[in-house]
Amino acid sequence: MVRRSQTSNPRSAVVLTAGADWSTRAAGQRRGSGAEFPMPRRQAAKLKALQQCLGVIRTAINAKRWAQARYGLSRARALVDALPADQTAKEREQLSVLQKRFEARSTPAAKKAAEKRKTGPKPAAKKAAGKEKTAPRKAVPRPVPDLGDRLINRAALGYGTADKA
Repeated sequence: MVRRSQTSNPRSAVVLTAGADWSTRAAGQRRGSGAEFPMPRRQAAKLKALQQCLGVIRTAINAKRWAQARYGLSRARALVDALPADQTAKEREQLSVLQKRFEARSTPAAKKAAEKRKTGPKPAAKKAAGKEKTAPRKAVPRPVPDLGDRLINRAALGYGTADKA
């Protein structure tokens, strides 16, 4: 149900509609940016909120929660802009590092760097040596284990008498 006022008078009756305009309403809604949150009044509170926000962004990026990270980045940018630059030098640096990590989340360069971290850098000395390639070895067949002379009791297994074996 959507509330729709028939006139501009705020005291007038409000008519509830059955939701015929949901498509246009949803199209008009935008994602919350994080910059529209209530800003703390005092500088100390702003600084504390900024530090908390940086921690939330770091956690969100590590957990790959990109929507939460985007919201936190815009909130942190609004806080940094509201504070004097000389007080937030360290926070600005952290924010720029987090911003770069966020921007590199799905680029080919980020994927390549993550892959390189997993495998680790290869030592240059082995590459330079020019090791000769050897032919792949064929698998050596395993020896068949000697089970000895074992008698299978076919009668006990239900196949008839043992003398037919």
